[in-house]
Formats: sequence, structure tokens, C-alpha cells
Amino acid sequence: MSKYFTIAKYRLTIEAGEKGLLLPPYKGSTLRGGFGNAFRRISCSLREANCNNCLLRTSCPYAYIFETAPPPGSEALRNYESIPRPFILEPPLETKTEYRPGEKLDFNLILIGRAINYLPYFIVAFRELGELGIGKMRRKYRLAEIRAIGLNNEESQLVYQAEDQLVRNTNLAIQFDSADLLRQKDKVIALTRLGLDFLTITRIKFEENFVHHIEFHMLIRSLLRRLSSLAYFHHGWELELDFTGLIERAAEVRLVSDGTRWVNWERYSSRQDNKVNMGGLVGRVEYEGELDEFLPLLRLGELVHVGKGAVFGMGKYEHLKLGYKEI
Repeated sequence: MSKYFTIAKYRLTIEAGEKGLLLPPYKGSTLRGGFGNAFRRISCSLREANCNNCLLRTSCPYAYIFETAPPPGSEALRNYESIPRPFILEPPLETKTEYRPGEKLDFNLILIGRAINYLPYFIVAFRELGELGIGKMRRKYRLAEIRAIGLNNEESQLVYQAEDQLVRNTNLAIQFDSADLLRQKDKVIALTRLGLDFLTITRIKFEENFVHHIEFHMLIRSLLRRLSSLAYFHHGWELELDFTGLIERAAEVRLVSDGTRWVNWERYSSRQDNKVNMGGLVGRVEYEGELDEFLPLLRLGELVHVGKGAVFGMGKYEHLKLGYKEI
């Protein structure tokens, strides 16, 4: 029986209020922090300070989206902090910080697996956040429009607009057959050189340290961890791959060009009541070796990001096929 990764992508358009908006150059943390508070306001019934002690935890939208826990009896990922949240906020890549009254700003929301069913909560939460205000001086905005976006951004469908405040059903969710991660197609050429552009700060850990050069096996290890967790916790099935073999073959792929640079960035964590260092790498890398079998993993990773901080839009990349050989 086929098992599918199901991913829905939405483009949200907000319109700055009468005082405009003052936002940081990288807007992922601002969007995520304010949105989390708004989501809790509209979905939390008992107002418990700690979700772990709440009697409604197993049926609460906020607990599922923001405090995802292993199912009862599960031995996988007992550490709650290791469980990826089932959504990603992709901020605009522009570094603009001031928006005039009425000026519009677009960003993307990606929902994964069961989280797609919670879209109405996300819509209400972003409307609520507009009333609460975001950024410096907590200035207000209006949620003007939401559109569902198809694969490769080639098609869009209206989901919501402020004028009528109706939520429309769409059918642009992207389904990725897990069997494609294993399938080898008959070919006469094989991919031997691949480029990756890391468009937002990317934080990949290897042997407990954040790396400053992303070797290919480090990238594949990080992708496998993330994809297997998203499959298990947000789709309800296990990713059945030869993890050891994939990592061993990934180690044979060479990093032949590294144009990445380290970017320092700090965000304020209300949970820790402190600033947290979220620095990482941006830029292009190129790899050389036997790459064909890794392409499905990399394509899926483009949709769900890689590394730490994906909910803030970190770890976004695009791949470029650069070289082939006949086989």
C-alpha cells in the first residue's frame, strides 16, 4: 500500500494598518512568535501554563501544532523538542523593514500531514495576530488574502479574502509517494554533479555541533531525520529506507565547491526569556558523485526544509542539476 507525504502550501498576503509596519530584516521569528501566541488565544480552552498537565492535551489543536508529543507507548523521539512541528512559515526573502500604511507583504505557510486539517485555525490565528499587532511597536495589519499554491508555484487557488471572509476548499495539496524514495527508473544518463542554493539560514548538526561546511552525508543525515519524523508523527507511518546504506553512499559524494558563508542571527525566545543564537549558513554548494538515488529526498526536502529552525523558514534550499554521464 502506498504511503504519501501530503504537503499544502499557502501564500498569505497581509496589508499594513494605518500606522504601517516595522519588521526586522529576517521576519521568520517575528511571524512565528506572534502567531504562536495568537493561535493559543483562539484554541486553548483551559489556559493551562503547561500543556503537559492539561486534561485536553490529546484533543487540543494548539498542543498538537506547537507541543507535538509522541503517541502513547511510543519509544521514538521521547524528547519533545526533537519532534518537528507540522508547519513552516516561509518569510519573504527581501530584507525590507518599513512598510507604509496599506502596503502589502507576502509570506508562505506550509502545512504537513494531519496539520492540513487545521487550516481554519491558522486563518483565524493570523487574523487575530493582525489585531494584536506584530513587529516593533506591535503595529496592526489586515489579513487580505490567502491562496493555495501548487507544485513548483505553477498554479494557485483562492482560499480566503478579507472582503467576504469565506474559507474555500482547494485541491492543490502536494502528495509525494514514499515509494519514489526507493524507486530506480531505467535511464541512459546519470546525474553526477548537483548544486544547492541555501536561500535562508541553514543550521545542520553533526556530532552535536553546527557545521560550517555542509558535506553531502551531513545533509542527507539531517534530511532523513526530519523526513522520518514528519512521516511518523504527522502522517502515522514509518519511513522504510536503508538509512545506513544511504548514509554510506552519501559519504562517497564529494563537496567540490563551497560558496556558503556563516550568518549570525539572534532571536528572542519567550520560553527561555533570553536571546537565542540562530546563526547558520547561506549560499551555494556543489557536489559531485553518484547522485541519482538522492534526488527524491532532495526534492522532498525542498518542500519541508532541512536542519534546525524550519518553523521560522530556516533551511530553505533549491537544487540545480549541473552534470550528467552516460550509463
